[in-house]
Amino acid sequence: MAEPRLDHVGLSVHDLDAAAEWYCAAFGYRREMVLRVEPIDLDIVMLLHPGHGDRLELLHRPGSVAGLRPANPAEAALSEAFGHIAFDVPDLDAAFERAVGLGARAVMPPQPSPEPGVRMAFVADPEGNLVELMQRRPS
Repeated sequence: MAEPRLDHVGLSVHDLDAAAEWYCAAFGYRREMVLRVEPIDLDIVMLLHPGHGDRLELLHRPGSVAGLRPANPAEAALSEAFGHIAFDVPDLDAAFERAVGLGARAVMPPQPSPEPGVRMAFVADPEGNLVELMQRRPS
């Protein structure tokens, strides 16, 4: 039997179209499909990365309210919930500048990670969700 693998991460957002546009522009995703779950008034945009196949599911339901919006990774770790999403990028400095240029808030500039041989940075997407950028490979 094959081992399980992570298929996608779901992220509830306030503005579905704006969030989809931002994640596509910042990380190269493409809209894979748009779905509607009528019984619970839920709209979904599934994003697919064409290069490596990972998926990000953006969800919106009218009446939703903003949840935890931690200012930084340390604050996020004080809540027992998902604290951030992370992307492995080939050029950390360029990815950080691109994300900020597209409207993200700079949280932690590029710097060495506690993990040996890795560099990292944090931004908050335009809705305030924390996004970690990691460079595991040399640029």
